[in-house]
Amino acid sequence: MKNLLFGTCTAFLFFACDKVKVDVKNNDKADSTAKEEWKPVDSAAATKAWMEYATPGEMHKMLAKSDGTWSGETTMWMENGGQPMMSKSEATNKMMFDGRYQVSNHKGNFMGMPFEGMSITAYDNSKKKFVSTWIDNMGTGIMHMEGDWNPSKKSIDFKGKMTDPSRPGKDCDVREVYTFNDDGHQTLEMYGPDSKTGKEFKTMEIKFTKK
Repeated sequence: MKNLLFGTCTAFLFFACDKVKVDVKNNDKADSTAKEEWKPVDSAAATKAWMEYATPGEMHKMLAKSDGTWSGETTMWMENGGQPMMSKSEATNKMMFDGRYQVSNHKGNFMGMPFEGMSITAYDNSKKKFVSTWIDNMGTGIMHMEGDWNPSKKSIDFKGKMTDPSRPGKDCDVREVYTFNDDGHQTLEMYGPDSKTGKEFKTMEIKFTKK
């Protein structure tokens, strides 16, 4: 069944994407056309690549160690040098699709209001990067991030973008450092732009302890 699936995907890609024309916009917003030549890949090599892409590895096993319920102690700063705000939360992690992705559900409070959020984290075998999305009940957008594994610090260094509601239609750069202190403790640090200066500062830190 797997060979049939990968063979179908390979055939579709090979015949549908023989040559690709991509429309792009230049800085003057004038239309131009760039032609990207497709490099043929034989079916055996394509099937092998798809199998490697779809097979969970060591990074997925590392994520799986975080499965379970965690209590969180959160510290937030609304502006650089501002007064810290403390709160508590709970996170439940669970791997899905045979260990390929980890879904995390978070519950807590923010300024006296109930807070709920959900993330999906994975390790993309092709990109050799961690990828993550985040949604919560305090917005209507989706935050996207990609990160590299830092073996010396045992952390994932995420970078991405999220909606900046104070600047309609604009995104802002965000950064996260997710540190695996040990099997029972993790730390999440989030950085974003100061609303007054635009300079990066630490907006949040959550210390997780496994229950």
